[in-house]
Amino acid sequence: MVDHLANTEINSQRIAAVESCFGASGQPLALPGRVLLGEGVLTKECRKKAKPRIFFLFNDILVYGSIVLSKRKYRSQHIIPLEEVTLEPLPETLQAKNRWMIKTAKKSFVVSAASTTERQEWISHIEECVRRQLLATGRQPTTEHAAPWIPDKATDICMRCTQTRFSALTRRHHCRKCGFVVCAECSRERFLLPRLSPKPLRVCSLCYRELAAQKRREEAKETYRNSPGQPTHLGSGAVCGASSGDDDDSDEDREGSGDGDWPSQVEFYTSGVSWSAFHS
Repeated sequence: MVDHLANTEINSQRIAAVESCFGASGQPLALPGRVLLGEGVLTKECRKKAKPRIFFLFNDILVYGSIVLSKRKYRSQHIIPLEEVTLEPLPETLQAKNRWMIKTAKKSFVVSAASTTERQEWISHIEECVRRQLLATGRQPTTEHAAPWIPDKATDICMRCTQTRFSALTRRHHCRKCGFVVCAECSRERFLLPRLSPKPLRVCSLCYRELAAQKRREEAKETYRNSPGQPTHLGSGAVCGASSGDDDDSDEDREGSGDGDWPSQVEFYTSGVSWSAFHS
């Protein structure tokens, strides 16, 4: 690791440059002892399609955002504490290479690098930072992770009822518990998932039944302990009724709309070009 870079002028300049690129829309990143270890462009698999994203690896956080002007302006800054991160390498296919999943309790998503070498560099550096952060904080590795969203293009029909076919008029929705692509009828209910949001979120019919049954079991145990004989009820974890459709289904669309000056006429990764750099 590069502990010798902590509190040095070159490290401060690198972090200041990142802050400048995000501008007023980003959060301050400079902290005593924080080191910028690496940066680069990775492909992030978003809801509608894979998109280029700029990533910055610090010794305690992972930061990423959308590219507006390469090396000049970024937006939609996301900050992930590394002690919450678990990585899962994904198998190679003819269509998808150099991929791995970044998993946290609040959000999980798939990224890919330009080459096998860069993929291994990212994974090894992130895992080492996570290990050191867990040692420093005394925390245990996270065991519960949010389900990654299945991309829209993965299916043309609802993954629950397997009957509703999506079209320009029939919207796709995502269950916040399992990540499946579902129709409106199969995702009418909402349920409180505290790890993801303080408000009830859209869930599919199967996940709702499982979550509601788990909630009833928990309340039955609590009722039995506190006042035997009292009737149980479905608590504030569940919200029944039709979903209004105004939830955050379109987060990824807003995050990636208008991806700036990325040249659409050329391939995203060009052979022989290094898209990631790690500082030493």
